Amino acid sequence: MPATIALIGRPNVGKSTLFNRLLRSNRSIVHDRPGVTRDRVYGEVREEDVRYALIDTGGMVLEAEPGGEGFEQPIFEQAREAVTEAQAILLVVDGREGLSPLDRDAATFVRQSNKPALLVVNKIDGAEQEGLLTAEFHALGFEIMPVSGAHGFGLDSLRRRVAEMARELEPEEPGEDDADRGLRLALLGRPNAGKSSLINAVIRQNRLIVSDVPGTTRDAVDVSFEAGGRLYTFVDTAGVRRKANIEDSLERFTVMRSLKTSKRADVTILVLDGAEPLSRQDKRLIAFLDAEKTPFCVVVNKIDLIGRENMPALRKHFEDALRQAPHVPVLYVSTVTRAGLGGLLPLVERIKKECALRVGTGQLNRAVREAIDRHQPPMVHRRRAKFYYLTQADEPVPTFVFFVNNADLIKPAYTRYLENSLRKTFGIRMAPLEVVYRASHEKKDEDRKG
Repeated sequence: MPATIALIGRPNVGKSTLFNRLLRSNRSIVHDRPGVTRDRVYGEVREEDVRYALIDTGGMVLEAEPGGEGFEQPIFEQAREAVTEAQAILLVVDGREGLSPLDRDAATFVRQSNKPALLVVNKIDGAEQEGLLTAEFHALGFEIMPVSGAHGFGLDSLRRRVAEMARELEPEEPGEDDADRGLRLALLGRPNAGKSSLINAVIRQNRLIVSDVPGTTRDAVDVSFEAGGRLYTFVDTAGVRRKANIEDSLERFTVMRSLKTSKRADVTILVLDGAEPLSRQDKRLIAFLDAEKTPFCVVVNKIDLIGRENMPALRKHFEDALRQAPHVPVLYVSTVTRAGLGGLLPLVERIKKECALRVGTGQLNRAVREAIDRHQPPMVHRRRAKFYYLTQADEPVPTFVFFVNNADLIKPAYTRYLENSLRKTFGIRMAPLEVVYRASHEKKDEDRKG
């Protein structure tokens, strides 16, 4: 296993900027507002012959600030757990603002951990500032690395030094095969539907901050765990609200990231609040995932708030809402009582297995020929579509390409018929399925000659 290194420090010293720089990607959200990062955010860094896990944490505030949102203590707990989990620590401070009492408190916290640490003095924009802006930080007694996360000064030296630490802590075993990274599961849904609670309930840890305040999760947070000898990674995302309710630039950014995360995952879990009627935004999310051919399931949370006598009506409500995507499975759960949670991982495994289905061309064409013989495509302007052959494209979800004389002659109703036939024949009940038409120019020329 690679070494784990945590970035900690008080709010707004540039931890997330440095995290992104070390990863060479924009994993953590960077914003001028203090406290944007709340949960631990994980990433993996590869530098030449070494790799290590990096953890970004929320700003450490030991006492609640006046007018704050009340997250200071949970954020500190997340940072404390990151320090416990890590083998080494990068304590980040702000060179422009100088040494603060909070920096001293954080340094004491790091020192008590008895783990290797670097003091990263950020926001130093050049060598000419280095001596002046780092002088008072020597009193903390750590090895100092002056950098500018924003402008790149000192980053190459920091990368080399952190790689040296990782190499000393946990040498990478030769021949390690990391091809199987398990199943990535993105959680999507409106704010406060219970996405973070669902992760905590499944892994049986208070891994993510849970609050009644909507919008607590702003980053996409990776949580890896093992179950039944299989590796899973939950990606918790910020709640998605309709555009009219997105009040500031930060939330617009997190919404876009949530939707993008869902497209990169193996399976997306759309979490809905069973105690509230399905909203227009929920329906838009379902339509978006269906249109994007995203493998997903719907988890209806908070059934502990629904009386047993009301469950049939609840099920009918969601079945009616999912008529636009009838293949999508629905699971009814409670993160409080854990009812229904045992079915979640087997369900996503089934969806993933269906996505990986590959059918031989001969078998495909025989099945489709039988379907067409049973029900011919209807006439359109006195012409009927001709199907020449069918193949399966190499795509993440089952995608079938029909070569035809004229795709304009095939109406949506007949496409649905073909899709349903393929699903029934090959047992594709939960995965997305895409039907694509391609014109066969050679056959079209033959039609013209005829």
